[in-house]
Amino acid sequence: MNIVLLGAPGAGKGTQAAKLVEKNGLCHISTGDILRAAVANQTELGQKAKRYMDAGELVPDELIIDLMKERIQQPDTQAGVIFDGFPRTTTQAVALDTMLSSLDRPLDAALLIDVAPEVIVGRLTSRRTCRVCGYIGSVADGPTCPKCGGEMYQRGDDDEATVRNRLDVYQKSTAPLVDYYKGSDKLVAIDGDRDVEVVFADVEKTLGF
Repeated sequence: MNIVLLGAPGAGKGTQAAKLVEKNGLCHISTGDILRAAVANQTELGQKAKRYMDAGELVPDELIIDLMKERIQQPDTQAGVIFDGFPRTTTQAVALDTMLSSLDRPLDAALLIDVAPEVIVGRLTSRRTCRVCGYIGSVADGPTCPKCGGEMYQRGDDDEATVRNRLDVYQKSTAPLVDYYKGSDKLVAIDGDRDVEVVFADVEKTLGF
């Protein structure tokens, strides 16, 4: 099964993806992971991408698409893929459909983890991270990490102004994708404002696992 994962920052996409990988053996492909690996391995595409990244520019669609073509032909993708962070544009969505069709492995669903913006603002602004072990908790954990006793702090991108800006960017960039997948009857929306296990049970049921 091949799935595109959609959802705003803080909607819980990563948590649901991890559970799908663990329980159903799918391969989780993140755009960020692909870019970092290509750069670290100094592939030709990685070196091209690095030039854009070093300049603080967005990596062009064509280059991202070429990197994805390379990645989905690797053996670990045969059982199915969760695409996370790709596609980001309708151009990338059309390219993904084309490359999957050429492999005779069409896209099964675009899974949208749907959470109201104000709920996400509350989630992310209350999030705290341990400086020592990286544990991610909330303001309710207090000033010290419940796992290692390290200092809990708020990441710079979790302050309210930054969170709201990230949500605005997400809405502008993702709205066309939601419409694209609605038009092809691939969009599956799941209410993400519930307990993690309840959401996952709904995800599995909806996807037919």
